Amino acid sequence: MNLRAVGAIYRFEMGRTFRTIGQSIVSPVLTTSLYFVVFGTAIGSRIEEVEGIGYGAFIVPGLIMLTVLQQAVSNASFGIYFPKFIGTVYELLSAPVSFLEVTAGYVLAAATKALAIGLIILATSFFFVDLTILHPVAMAAFLVLTCLSFALFGFIIGIWAQNFEQLQLVPLLVITPLVFLGGAFYSISMLPGAWQTISLFNPVVYLISGFRWSFFGMADVPVGWSLLAIGGFLVLCLVVIAWIFRTGWRLRP
Repeated sequence: MNLRAVGAIYRFEMGRTFRTIGQSIVSPVLTTSLYFVVFGTAIGSRIEEVEGIGYGAFIVPGLIMLTVLQQAVSNASFGIYFPKFIGTVYELLSAPVSFLEVTAGYVLAAATKALAIGLIILATSFFFVDLTILHPVAMAAFLVLTCLSFALFGFIIGIWAQNFEQLQLVPLLVITPLVFLGGAFYSISMLPGAWQTISLFNPVVYLISGFRWSFFGMADVPVGWSLLAIGGFLVLCLVVIAWIFRTGWRLRP
């Protein structure tokens, strides 16, 4: 693998983050802090505990997942879409680099940004609630795998999108609703039986459940299923990206 090429793409994308640090870092953290205030105070005053866990602490994993998924998808999709938009993607495709190196540069940069924001939000949460992480290694593993897999998904969206409206379509109309309906602010065990069954068809349920288990040792679905879901999604995204570069779908004029 041409590590110099990967490093060049990675540094360029990370440099863009520091040039727009207000939008890239400050805005997501402030938005999540507002979630803590609104949900933790307004709703937390009515729901004191969920399965023995204070409501303010209970929503921390869901809030982190909400922001990480949005940021990983948005950063990766914009990172590859903008070269398509201005036409510089053809210079990249004609360079002596493989699709793995191109994908690695953009995806690692997007995943790094999402991971950094997730860790900042985790640190911020300690100012609002008392929080203990029972399985810190598992928490880090779930967070890294989520950042990587959804950065890959965002990379696919960036190639698929043909305008800026399509670029925002999936994060706004798919990712955010799935997170809100995936147990970010509640346990699916609180739902009626039929809705619990329907919720199991939401893939985000497995991500949030596994991530919450790493904090509190409780989960809506078995942890093994959560690992299988995130691992399977990552492999699926890699297969789709390999097909895109092999066929030139949405890359060739």
